[in-house]
Amino acid sequence: MAYEESDTVEANRVTDWVNDWDWLDPAWGSNAIEIWNSVREQCPMALTERYGRAFMPVTMEAVSAIANDTVNFSSIFVSVAQPDAIRRPAPPITSDPPDHHGHRRLLLPSFSPRRIAEMEAELREYTQQLIAQVRAKASASQSASSATADAAAQYSQHIPVHGIAQMIGVPDSDADLFRDWIYRNFQLAPRDNKVREQVTAEMRAYFFDLLEKRAAEPQDDLATLITNAEINGEPVDDELKVGYLLLLLLAGIDTTWSAIGSGLWHLATNPDDLARLAAVVDDPDDMLWLTFTEEVLRYYAPVTMGRKVIGDTEIQGCPVRAGEQVLVTFPAANHDPLAFEDPHEFRIDRAENRHVAFGLGIHRCLGSNLARLEMHIAFHEWVCAFPNFALDTSEETTWTSGQIRGPRNIPVVLEG
Repeated sequence: MAYEESDTVEANRVTDWVNDWDWLDPAWGSNAIEIWNSVREQCPMALTERYGRAFMPVTMEAVSAIANDTVNFSSIFVSVAQPDAIRRPAPPITSDPPDHHGHRRLLLPSFSPRRIAEMEAELREYTQQLIAQVRAKASASQSASSATADAAAQYSQHIPVHGIAQMIGVPDSDADLFRDWIYRNFQLAPRDNKVREQVTAEMRAYFFDLLEKRAAEPQDDLATLITNAEINGEPVDDELKVGYLLLLLLAGIDTTWSAIGSGLWHLATNPDDLARLAAVVDDPDDMLWLTFTEEVLRYYAPVTMGRKVIGDTEIQGCPVRAGEQVLVTFPAANHDPLAFEDPHEFRIDRAENRHVAFGLGIHRCLGSNLARLEMHIAFHEWVCAFPNFALDTSEETTWTSGQIRGPRNIPVVLEG
């Protein structure tokens, strides 16, 4: 039985999203947009006591205020989880000024547009290999009527793992291990601190071992850069080095595969949008690929962050007190009608799209260039290969809830 379908979870399902929200509720995964819109019609922020006293803003104004205020809101060891949950540093995302700047400055050059552009040819070749594997498996098991596949398990959940593995300098053969860690960390650990402790211990042991290997035998990779990391001429503590690697793994994989998966699910359920992209497959630089990718990021933004209140303040007139927690609900802000024209519509060619899928302020996503490249390649190569694919309605698509939201599986018919 899947964890979220347990009797305990069923008994604690949300019935009032304004006064008792729970981002781990299964409805968050399948109906989050409707939930945010319903809350916004009533107030700018919802409240819960499930994680201690915690707030969920649903307007662009509220989300922006929190994300840009490092005086009253802290990122240190915050995950809006059970109050006694284990928390480990993963800088720069878990750091505040002034320490934050040094951590970010250390990692940022590795994610520059130039460095990421250098990865395109290899990533595209890898993605084409995935396509070939999808074709081969579908051909081998094809029924009399159609060839089917799981566009998440066989495709979208591989591309970001490969990209991050290439950057860090770890083998693709560890990909299944990474996917297991991500599943347990984001889907099981938020409800079970024993799971959190176990998966955290496994990840830390892996990365401490990697640091030892790179200290003995340096390579041309990000793991070596981190092994030798210094800030202001002082060596970085090993705990923080492992924190960097934890961040790259946890923030650079599930986030992007959820965005890719959401885009593929959208195309599988919106044949008109698929046809428009299929018409420009011969030109991967056509502007429509860019606007589609950005609209996927706006409409299906996968990431919600958290902050701890460290100074009594107000958010859109709502008082919050030191010690409480807030979500930084970037996906909800992307559906605020005061920020976007007709945000309920997915517009494949939306021209003005100042979405906040990658965050705001000092913690804006380090890996946005890599995520965009992986999404662009993934969408283009898939549509090139399967210009008429469609959702397999004989199977159910399930969505993850919590901090990262996206389709866990995408059953498709390859020649719809």
